[in-house]
Amino acid sequence: MGGRWSKANPMDVPIPDLQSLLHRDHGLIPFEYDIRKRYAVFLDWVEGIESNEGGLDKFTKAYEEYGIHAQLDGSIQCKEWAPGAEALYLAGDFNGWNRTEFPFQKHEYGKWSLTLPPNSDGSPRVSHMSEIKIIVKDIDGNLLDRISPWATYVVQPPKEQGFTFKYIFYNPSNRYQFQYPRVKKPESLRIYECHVGIASNEPKVASYNEFSDNVIPRIAKAGYNSIQLMAIMEHAYYASFGYQVTSFYAASSRYGLPDELRRLIDIAHKHGLYVLLDIVHSHASKNVMDGLNMWDGTGGSYFHNGPKGEHQLWDSRLFNYQQHEVLRFLLSNLRWYMEEYQFDGFRFDGVTSMLYHSHGIGHGFSGDYNEYFGMNTDMDSLIYLMLANHMLHSIYSDVTTIAEVSLNVQVT
Repeated sequence: MGGRWSKANPMDVPIPDLQSLLHRDHGLIPFEYDIRKRYAVFLDWVEGIESNEGGLDKFTKAYEEYGIHAQLDGSIQCKEWAPGAEALYLAGDFNGWNRTEFPFQKHEYGKWSLTLPPNSDGSPRVSHMSEIKIIVKDIDGNLLDRISPWATYVVQPPKEQGFTFKYIFYNPSNRYQFQYPRVKKPESLRIYECHVGIASNEPKVASYNEFSDNVIPRIAKAGYNSIQLMAIMEHAYYASFGYQVTSFYAASSRYGLPDELRRLIDIAHKHGLYVLLDIVHSHASKNVMDGLNMWDGTGGSYFHNGPKGEHQLWDSRLFNYQQHEVLRFLLSNLRWYMEEYQFDGFRFDGVTSMLYHSHGIGHGFSGDYNEYFGMNTDMDSLIYLMLANHMLHSIYSDVTTIAEVSLNVQVT
């Protein structure tokens, strides 16, 4: 960021408990300078967010402002970040799919907004469970159908309508109300990793409600104190097991409604189970029509342009963690699942891919610290993970964060 700490002598950068860390592991002593340099960048981000965004708490609750929301007065408020777009429009069932009737207003820094007044009876113009789309006009004048990056509910269409997921405005009059408090973090985690869709003896995709009623009691009875839910973030390709995410804020509709996932987590807490979400912030699906890829008509926006923005092995897009709005999007995504669904923590998937420019592909790790402090380390993604950990542990005293790493360690 080039803030005051990045410009300072790294040896003057204050790091809590650094000396105790170096005392515990003498192998880190040669890398004290590097540790301080990295922490300086982290501090610059924290200070920048505090001074320019009203603090980390506000910055990480952007889902309250971005996306499409019904207001108490019946109006519909829309806000998006689409820096490469020439124009944005909102269309859907509510206006007979007139694609250019309701244009967004353009603001600085690639932001767009739109307000739809309520109907004459005071009801929202966009009704609950109706289909909508964002229409993006690209630099060549093409009108592109897109799903908002902040969409909270998308559904698989009937087979006769193709394969592109549909953006549904989810705004029930009576949302599920949690009845049980969060579970205190266990001193020793005994985690049952589970996939809602395959948790059935029948040849079908199981539901949130079936998992709540039939599986959770059995997990608790078996002596586990935690569950790790995978394949929750919406993914158009079911066989990806949830690792090719298309809509980051949408709980997968294959298993049921968002409120039914809320009930699942509430039932887990009733049974004393601590609930972790398998979060995928290491990459995103290449889907265009129902994913983040080419969202604003360009290859950039949330991702790096060119080869740096492509994962060769996973055939997916890679986030630009240095971009301010990408950090807003991803950090708020963590808050969304903590606040809206009452998850207790996260298992971050694909951290090896995030940490290294090579993404760990063809890389045999020896365990030498020079590999971690060398030129192969992706500083931008490392700083994102530091910010995510800092934010979560600052706001939630009982949160757990776990890093999933896949290291081909060479043994000699």
